[in-house]
Amino acid sequence: MAPHLRTCRSAVVAAVTAALLAPIPATAAEASTRQSPALCTAVRDRALASRMSHDIREALSDRTGSVSVSVHDTRTGLVCGLANRRRYDAASVAKVLMMEAALRRSQDRRRELTGLERGRIRPMITASDNNAAWRLWNDLGHPYLSRFLRRVGTTATTLGSGGYWGLTRTTAADQLRLLGVLTGARDVLEPGARAYGLRQMADVRRDQRWGVPAGMPRGIRAHLKNGWLPRATHGWRVHSIGAFTGGGRTYRIVVLTHDNPSMAYGVRTVERVAQAVHRGLNKGRAVGQGLTPESEISEVPDGSAPTEGEDGESTA
Repeated sequence: MAPHLRTCRSAVVAAVTAALLAPIPATAAEASTRQSPALCTAVRDRALASRMSHDIREALSDRTGSVSVSVHDTRTGLVCGLANRRRYDAASVAKVLMMEAALRRSQDRRRELTGLERGRIRPMITASDNNAAWRLWNDLGHPYLSRFLRRVGTTATTLGSGGYWGLTRTTAADQLRLLGVLTGARDVLEPGARAYGLRQMADVRRDQRWGVPAGMPRGIRAHLKNGWLPRATHGWRVHSIGAFTGGGRTYRIVVLTHDNPSMAYGVRTVERVAQAVHRGLNKGRAVGQGLTPESEISEVPDGSAPTEGEDGESTA
């Protein structure tokens, strides 16, 4: 090859290499980010919605498994949804549905909760007691629970069969609606009943307070319920739902997951999403609860259904 041709070729190669290695301009990077569908919207704070969409994606960027997220904040109107119509076995988060249905039934009958109802609801929520849940599930019955779901406006939640409330199929969008019953977003329960339900969820015992409270700032109160159940298909289901009050705002976070190799892995996935949401909604505030140490995460299932069974339904 002639010397002048070799010189031209070297110059071209050098120019291409320099272009490939050069940093991407900020405007180009932002344009690339905008190509991904937004997870969040907020009429009153579009910048927050953009940041939250990015931060939730970033929190999940190196996680495996299936994850669904629903978020709503009353102050900014923020709404986030990631695969929030994917269906999961509810595991013990179904106990919130049972509590709300019992509260609505007492309202329908124009009476207070009975001593038996109170004696079942509190341990079922605060300690995830399965005997209490089984008794309340049978007492309410499928017909009443189904009517309650229709009243709330759920679109994809179906009750578990054979007495297994943990095999109730649900979505993150429906769980957000059910949390809205307690925060007053849906006109289903009277204020006293909502306050009672939130109080039970605020009193969940310490070893079950992992999940969506992670990253919560000081001065905010968490009202939560978790579910954790391994099955023959889709591995560990690890779910966490919660309503957060204080500081002049109320917001709800739902994170449902399955295909987790362990409970600890699922808990960490949930908590990374929760951290991103709390940080975005409470910018500059000191964190009151961090990530749950793995040494404090039990791998014992919540007992809401047999662990060896099959799902029998697609979750696409």
